[in-house]
Amino acid sequence: MASSPTHARMSARHLLRGRRLWIASTAVIGLLSFLLSLLYLGANSNPAGAMHDLPIAVVNADRGAEHAGKRMNLGAQITEQVAGAPQLKGKVSWKQVDRAGAKRLMSQGKVFGALVVPENFSASVLGLAAPGSASPKQPELEILTNPAANSFGSNMAEQVNREAAHNASVALGEQLGQQLAHQAARAEAAGKHVTAPSAPEQLLLADPVKAVVAEGHHLGNHSGFGLTAFFYTLVLVLGGMLGANVIHLQVDAALGYAAKDLGPFRTAEPVRHLSRTRHFLVGCALMAGVSLVTSALAMAAAVGIVGIDASHLLLLWIFGACATMAMGCTALALMAVLGTPGPLVSMFVLIGLAIPSAGATMPLQALPSFYRFLAEFEPFRQVLDGVRAILYFDAQLDAGLARAWTMTGVGFALSLLLGLGLTHLYDRRGLHRTAQLESVALPEAA
Repeated sequence: MASSPTHARMSARHLLRGRRLWIASTAVIGLLSFLLSLLYLGANSNPAGAMHDLPIAVVNADRGAEHAGKRMNLGAQITEQVAGAPQLKGKVSWKQVDRAGAKRLMSQGKVFGALVVPENFSASVLGLAAPGSASPKQPELEILTNPAANSFGSNMAEQVNREAAHNASVALGEQLGQQLAHQAARAEAAGKHVTAPSAPEQLLLADPVKAVVAEGHHLGNHSGFGLTAFFYTLVLVLGGMLGANVIHLQVDAALGYAAKDLGPFRTAEPVRHLSRTRHFLVGCALMAGVSLVTSALAMAAAVGIVGIDASHLLLLWIFGACATMAMGCTALALMAVLGTPGPLVSMFVLIGLAIPSAGATMPLQALPSFYRFLAEFEPFRQVLDGVRAILYFDAQLDAGLARAWTMTGVGFALSLLLGLGLTHLYDRRGLHRTAQLESVALPEAA
């Protein structure tokens, strides 16, 4: 009569003495830590030095003014000076538009801010040098921010605009000084007494223009300064990746490929064969159904309990479910194709490479070229663009939502092709998981 299977025993000390276990664990975990440190810190160590073509709008709304019988438009002079500044060449991409164009670009997240020359600018500047002017109005330049596009990118644009406004103010101050000196010389030649400017007046004339900062595109108080889109996207991506791991393990346990451990209790189903292809399809089907629920729960927590600013809730739910499903099927495909390394590779692809190249905390234009290349196809960036468009830009297709839908669909299709293609190849070659389980089964004792 056959007895229960014989189980070989191994002491913990003997197990820890095995070099293969130490080498494999250290190599995998060490390499992962090295690469994540390299990727994350390499993306964020020098944003100002890596800045390339940061989009900023510049608007000349100045109506001009008459001076000495000539029509002058100092706004045109300033915008030309700003757009042609050699120190910003290659770093800033100036979009010369009118007010309506600047508002449209900011409402679509296509610029991080704007520098606006107001309608009365020339009149205000020339009024400072007008003879006998009393308490003239100080000229102003408007700096508009757009934290909805990216909080850090908006801050970078604001700093660029502040510097541009200051340089323009100093240049105008020199012109005013020359003009006042010329007026004083003519007055003295005519025998007229000229009162020298007081110390406060001299300071004003040296730097006459005041920069006024305002919000160019409204962002709600519960939008985390433009970061709620990033964290919501992170929830969707993690939901897909971690959900794929849970589903893969659940299907394995149901087929008897893996045992269920719940605390000290362990159960195992009898092994039942299912082809690799069908295993992958079952996982994707479960992922599709589960994603509808997880997206709804994520939205219920974020909007219903936390109270983040959000509109277009139906669209947010549908897009979130599709994004989670695409991420989950990508992770399932990697696990089906690679086996045990699959979860690590999916984490590296969907999180490790994706977050530093997503343009979430740091704008893409402030990242090194390698990360800008990754951003063209890494899924995190595509989902973030869609969530940001829904939350902050009234779900406009031109604000990134169209690209997000397209790239999410492309990513899902490629994941299915990868998973189905290689699992079908494994099945045709007889590389069944049940056969491998049987080949390592322990013999029963006589």
